[in-house]
Amino acid sequence: MKKNKEKKEETLLHFWVTTIISALVVFLAVWGIKSLLIANDKVSGPSMQPTFEDKDRIIAIRTIDAKRNDVVILNAPDQPGAQYIKRVIGMPGDTVESKNDKMYINGKKISESYLDNKYKEQSHAEGYTYTTNFSLSSLAEGSYYKSIYADNKKLLNKVKKTGKVPSGYYFVMGDHRNVSKDSRMIGFIKKDEIVGVVKWRYWPLNEMKTF
Repeated sequence: MKKNKEKKEETLLHFWVTTIISALVVFLAVWGIKSLLIANDKVSGPSMQPTFEDKDRIIAIRTIDAKRNDVVILNAPDQPGAQYIKRVIGMPGDTVESKNDKMYINGKKISESYLDNKYKEQSHAEGYTYTTNFSLSSLAEGSYYKSIYADNKKLLNKVKKTGKVPSGYYFVMGDHRNVSKDSRMIGFIKKDEIVGVVKWRYWPLNEMKTF
């Protein structure tokens, strides 16, 4: 009897130890995937319309480097604790210029088919450009950049001179150009401030899409 009781207790102990260890492994795996590999976010605001609408649910991958035209989640440089969703327009070393609603990267006009929408049409109908005219040199001469880079005049002066995105930074913009607060106002985005690259919208279900 005593041996049977000890065997049952040993079996029960083994069961609970195995269960706890298994649960811990699952928890750590889920935590690791969420914290280190995947960002699960909700879009807030209109700055990426119509590509993304307010309250869309998205998945971003943390472990890949952003490329031009990628949509990214980034830590807001002007609002501690907040995050923005924007599109990468300029890579490190690129010149960026918008003129008459056409975007030029390194002097070459690029296609922006994602801007062919009702918001652009409405802006044109009202007699305005959808994307304001600018170059990086002109931005560097403006009040926004002078305020942002008041303590980094070396970077500001380099941008004025070269008209290029500094090394280690990105130039990002929202797709809803005339309402988006982006690199035109908040400056260049450091590489390590990019949280992840958006790869999947899973909500709403009828708008599910990979990117």
